[in-house]
Amino acid sequence: MDLLTEEQIADRLAGLSGWEREDDSIVRVAKLADFKAAMLYVGAIAYLAESANHHPDISIAWNKVTLTLSTHSAGGLTSNDFALAEQINALS
Repeated sequence: MDLLTEEQIADRLAGLSGWEREDDSIVRVAKLADFKAAMLYVGAIAYLAESANHHPDISIAWNKVTLTLSTHSAGGLTSNDFALAEQINALS
């Protein structure tokens, strides 16, 4: 998988609501109603991630879920990261 150029990253990020660039990753923080809602959300993301064979770093703090996407094997951002981010956005 090829790394995206800075221009490609900026273009893809501009069309991706709720995500921000942090170094070689894109990050989204979702605030849910409560812990149960956060866990259900994470379960849905796990299903998408497993289907795509592309797994985000996930942090859960009661109702706040932080998702970090990067293609570690490529050393940065690839189209896989943005494809999964788009699927995650479709959950909302």
